[in-house]
Amino acid sequence: VRKGVTWQNGDPFTAEDVARNISNWADASVEGNSMGRRLGAIAKDGKVAEGAVKVVDEFTVQLTLSRPDVTLIASFADYPAAVTHASHSGEATIGSIGTGPYTITTYDIGVKAVIERASGHTWWGGQAPLDRIEFLDYGREQVAVVSAVEADEIDMNFGSNGEYIQILDGLGWVKSEAVTANTITIRPNQKALVNGEALYADVRVRKAIQMAVDNAVVMELGHSGAGVVAQNHHVCPIHPEYTEVAGPKYDPEAALELLTQAGAADKEFEITSLNQGWVKETADVVGAQLRKAGFKVKRTVIPGSSFWNSWKEYPFSTTTWGHRPLAVQVYNLAYRSNGPWNETGFNNLEFDELLTQAVAIADASERSKIMAKLQQILIDEGVTIQPFWRSVFRHARPSVRNAEMHPTTEIRPQEIWIDA
Repeated sequence: VRKGVTWQNGDPFTAEDVARNISNWADASVEGNSMGRRLGAIAKDGKVAEGAVKVVDEFTVQLTLSRPDVTLIASFADYPAAVTHASHSGEATIGSIGTGPYTITTYDIGVKAVIERASGHTWWGGQAPLDRIEFLDYGREQVAVVSAVEADEIDMNFGSNGEYIQILDGLGWVKSEAVTANTITIRPNQKALVNGEALYADVRVRKAIQMAVDNAVVMELGHSGAGVVAQNHHVCPIHPEYTEVAGPKYDPEAALELLTQAGAADKEFEITSLNQGWVKETADVVGAQLRKAGFKVKRTVIPGSSFWNSWKEYPFSTTTWGHRPLAVQVYNLAYRSNGPWNETGFNNLEFDELLTQAVAIADASERSKIMAKLQQILIDEGVTIQPFWRSVFRHARPSVRNAEMHPTTEIRPQEIWIDA
């Protein structure tokens, strides 16, 4: 543990804090906590395992794993792993105690949040440049953000997408880009019932859907070509264990033949998506290609206020996935049979066993040998359409410094300053 760190109320930050937070993350009984099943190597029966987390001294924590897992420490850096003070009892909001330079002073969901430099607190990182930062919520439509730029209401945005990248370029704002493993999946749910039938449990239906969609076209029309075409296996070339495998085959005529063989040519395929810019447009492109191949397609668009309440339950829908440093992290979350964010209903014993082997291998080149098999299983099983890897962009006025886009789209307020 870094020495000399204090909480904003003056309490020292010690190994006890680290151990407490890890134990809290491992508690699967807490509603909405997705960390529990990420920390299986130090957990048992939904709680941290006895003896798995040991405070050696004031600045040392020792972890004892029940099995090897290279994703463990990387999972500590994922966004659901918030580090909280012993007094914390709910969401981060006004008055929450942290160790950083800022404290929340305004928190109005859907309107505005404000952080200000914590008075009387000496931050271990030095002096944060800005006294106060306001976060304004303009909704999901980028046109509102462009209007705010034109009205001189803001200094930077969270992210820029599609045609608005060029628009903000034209307004003289500075663009930054990060190559990432951010992506979108357009996936059937193998367990979901459609009119009482498990339509997507049939691999022929899933494969037909994949074969009817050209991922390069999806990227070009859905995300303005800003990214790298993907192969439907959710492992990015920038992941250390990535392995080149034969990509999906685009053949709309064969897709309709396969759909007919499965007895599903007369079925209606309802694609549900979030009502958000490039996400909606990407789903629209997939729907258009399926129609062109002869599928009967219905598009349903849902606002964010409702979409996320049931995001894992829709029979055929879209989900955006953020960047994570290891591909096996994504596989543990999304494709392991009991993964906390398994939205595809994919349940494959061979996949689970191979993944268990993969997370036990620290050397990425050795891990990639198993990863090749895992990637191929996802393609062969037609688990999802994962069409492209997104480049992500951010814009700021020229006077704003150190606000470049991060691969995980983080904003790091302690590093940002304004050139007067």
